[in-house]
Amino acid sequence: MQQLLYRLQLTRPALLIEGPSEPEQATLGRHLAYLEGLKARGSLILAGRTLTTGPETFGIAIFEAANEGEASAIMKADPAVAEGLMKAELFPYRVAVARASRK
Repeated sequence: MQQLLYRLQLTRPALLIEGPSEPEQATLGRHLAYLEGLKARGSLILAGRTLTTGPETFGIAIFEAANEGEASAIMKADPAVAEGLMKAELFPYRVAVARASRK
């Protein structure tokens, strides 16, 4: 399995200041559920976003896939990407240092 990262950016950055519309909120819910599903399958390592509200704001999902083709399919199936709420870019990645899980 390879580790990969996809970087996400909102296609409408004003969403962070104005708040999401109802359709955007629904897509965000599906996006979160999708990431939770990847976690449950054991492929998602971590996901999150910067806490800024400007156009520089971005999120990341670090996950494992068999190859870049599978990784690209996973990224494109993310509802936020598939529904155009976010644009995404895929990168090969490797976690070099990680803390142990806290209990």
